[in-house]
Amino acid sequence: MSKKIKKTEVLKKNSSGIQSTKLKQQGISFSFKYYQDRHEKFSCNHKLVNYWLTLIDRLKALSALSTQELLVNRSSSLRFHPIKWEDTSENGFGLKDEEQLVDTPYQFSLSSNEHGRIHGFLINEVFYIVWLDPDHQLYPKKG
Repeated sequence: MSKKIKKTEVLKKNSSGIQSTKLKQQGISFSFKYYQDRHEKFSCNHKLVNYWLTLIDRLKALSALSTQELLVNRSSSLRFHPIKWEDTSENGFGLKDEEQLVDTPYQFSLSSNEHGRIHGFLINEVFYIVWLDPDHQLYPKKG
C-alpha cells in the first residue's frame, strides 16, 4: 500500500517578498477628504483641547459600529439623522459634483449639546466629514 503525501501549500508573495493580507472591515471609518476647515460658520480654530479630545473619543466609539448599526441607532445622545437642507442655513456642502457624490447628507452629535455636531455623508463604510459645527450654526434658532 502506498503512503499518501500531503500537498504542501505555498503562500504566494509579491515581488517585494511581503505577504499580502486582506483585512475585513470592522466598522465605520472616518475621512477628512472633504473637510472644509476654512468655512466661515464651521471653523474650529478657537476650540480648546477638550473639544478635540471629545471629537476623537466620539469617532473612536462610532468606528466600532457598522453603517447599518449607525443608520438604525436612535440614541438621543448620538442624534444621527439626515440633514434636510430646507431647514438649515445652507443649500448643501458646496462640494464639486456634490449631486453625484452625496446621496444623503447626515449629522450626528459630538456630545449632548456642549460640543455641537458633525456634518457629512456616507459612502459604504466611510463617513466623510465635511463640517465640524461646534456652535450649532447649521440649524438657525427658531423663534
